[in-house]
Amino acid sequence: DLGWVAYPKNGWEEIGEVDENYAPIHTYQVCKVMEHNQNNWLQTNLILNQGAQRVFVEFKFTLRDCNSLPGGLGTCKETFNPGFYRSALQTKSCSKCPPRSFTKVEASTSCQCEQGYYRIESDPTNMACTSKNYVTVLFPAPSPITVVKKGKTAKNSIAVSWQEPDRPNGIILEYEIKYFEKDQETSYTIIKSKETDVFVDGLKPSSAYIFQIRARTSAGYGDFSRRFEFETSPHSVAASSDQGQVPIIAVAVTVAIILIALVTGFLMSGSCEGPGFSILSLSLALFITVKFPAVRTYIDPHTYEDPNQAVHEFAKEIDVSCITIERVIGAGEFGEVCSGLLRLPGKREIPVAIKTLKAGYTEKQRRDFLGEASIMGQFEHPNIIHLKGVITKSKPVMIITEYMENGSLDTFLKKNDGQFTVIQLVGMLRGIASGMRYLSEMGYVHRDLAARNILVNSNLVCKVSDFGLSRVLEDDPEAAYTTRGGKIPIRWTAPEAIAYRKFTSASDVWSYGIVMWEVMSYGERPYWEMSNQDVIKAVEENYRLPGPMDCPTALYHLMMDCWQKDRNSRPKFEEIVSLLDKLIRNPSSLKGLVNSSNRVSNLLVEHGSPEGCVFRSVEEWLEAIKMGRYTELFMESGYTSLEVVTQMTLEDLRRVGVTLAGHQKKILNSIQEMRVQMMNATMPI
Repeated sequence: DLGWVAYPKNGWEEIGEVDENYAPIHTYQVCKVMEHNQNNWLQTNLILNQGAQRVFVEFKFTLRDCNSLPGGLGTCKETFNPGFYRSALQTKSCSKCPPRSFTKVEASTSCQCEQGYYRIESDPTNMACTSKNYVTVLFPAPSPITVVKKGKTAKNSIAVSWQEPDRPNGIILEYEIKYFEKDQETSYTIIKSKETDVFVDGLKPSSAYIFQIRARTSAGYGDFSRRFEFETSPHSVAASSDQGQVPIIAVAVTVAIILIALVTGFLMSGSCEGPGFSILSLSLALFITVKFPAVRTYIDPHTYEDPNQAVHEFAKEIDVSCITIERVIGAGEFGEVCSGLLRLPGKREIPVAIKTLKAGYTEKQRRDFLGEASIMGQFEHPNIIHLKGVITKSKPVMIITEYMENGSLDTFLKKNDGQFTVIQLVGMLRGIASGMRYLSEMGYVHRDLAARNILVNSNLVCKVSDFGLSRVLEDDPEAAYTTRGGKIPIRWTAPEAIAYRKFTSASDVWSYGIVMWEVMSYGERPYWEMSNQDVIKAVEENYRLPGPMDCPTALYHLMMDCWQKDRNSRPKFEEIVSLLDKLIRNPSSLKGLVNSSNRVSNLLVEHGSPEGCVFRSVEEWLEAIKMGRYTELFMESGYTSLEVVTQMTLEDLRRVGVTLAGHQKKILNSIQEMRVQMMNATMPI
């Protein structure tokens, strides 16, 4: 809906069509030549001059030849009179909505507050919306831990325990343990624990290690404890009888009692029903269930006053002598990206990727560069790029990550167009979804999920990367969605994130749907050559990307679910992983393909329209999509059932008598939606 002012109210008809490039366009039409005294006019929305002294407007129109009309009837005019209205000072010009407010209608007289923000009745409409008043009580961070004890020691491990700080100043959420070999402070390790003890292994025999511990509450981390020096044994030592061993002994005794009872029952019964039963497998299952994974939460490094503190909390400092740079493989925003080798003391040499910070950087650039490492260092998942460490104590500053042999997913797919099976592609998608599920569970929103930001290794394992998307400056009314390299990627971004700055895990799900489309089309550009503004407009009008060539119906159905306008209706990443697992276990469910061979090239599909409903007849379907005028033509041409209709092509529509391009587009879109729905209805999952 263009929203133009039309007179008379019921005179003009607004019609959606496509141009010669099949891009969606809107037109206004009126043709009431058989009636006398016609007076039809249109007024566009206000056009912002943005400081210009002149504004040039181009009219595109068609007129009917008066000679084609019956003589002497009605009114006929072969031209029109353009005019303009200039906003005067007293009529006021349009301005941006005040902070924390928005409007969906251009030239609104007021803007409504965003969710969670309010105006009181006496506030003028041009006043910014504000949140409710709160009283914030600031508690200091926990005091340093003073008591740290050594427990069991062995040649490769040390058990360490400690007491809570004297002044916790709140509920302790977790402890952070930093340790390193004596005189090797630049190569330290940090682990986290919710308990007051930890077991550290992988150490060298007869070696001294330095330990420091600190606590974290909602107010943040306290200071590290003083340094405690503990030494590993030259040989294995039996466990001491300190309190830290009591839970282990209790679990062992409990499991032993259960096993004895099971063995006794087995011997008394003489046999067990069912194939494959074994005491060994049952006891193994019992031991497996004893271990529970810890729940981790993402901590925003931007909340730290000192960015250096953040990077050293979440990333390991590597000595520059451990790195060998081999060759340049690309250029990043802050400098070159190289491949090389990392050799840590006592470990084998491994290939790595090295991001370098270019010379002449500003302090802000250094902070932004290391900010990505502070984020990446918090993640530990097979489908998330792994941070090896950082080099900050020499120049150039470097970020070291694992090396991904096949590079970015979009480039990799373009180079190998058509070379993979559907199962292989679904496997890639499953890996990406698994990584995003992990990020979602940690409370991290990626904001820039796209095939170019997925890296692929030699085993076709896909890993989510690029955590450098900068945040919106919330307090700046002029702020735009930007990364450090420019505007946000419109083609991959959910509409609510573009319009209202609502970046959530649900907006990442929208982006994941676009990544699915990229994968199944082997790296094709989403929305092709459409401009960003055309993409925004088309999505707002409920148009979506069509199914890629030879794409399984089940996958396209999932894409459409990811592109639901209501973010609460989109699937969670956990549900996406579960569905993809079902498809992989049941390959026959991937045989039904979206029939895209007859669709008009680069034509978007209308989402959530009546085309997605189940219809009982061709007449009912045409009425639902407001194309009932063609019912008689369809019947006369033999298209009397929906099954036959779903096989129609553009040429078939022309033969039936549908000649208007806009109507052809609408009917073809509806036919494609019906095909997808019919395939889904019979697809086993």
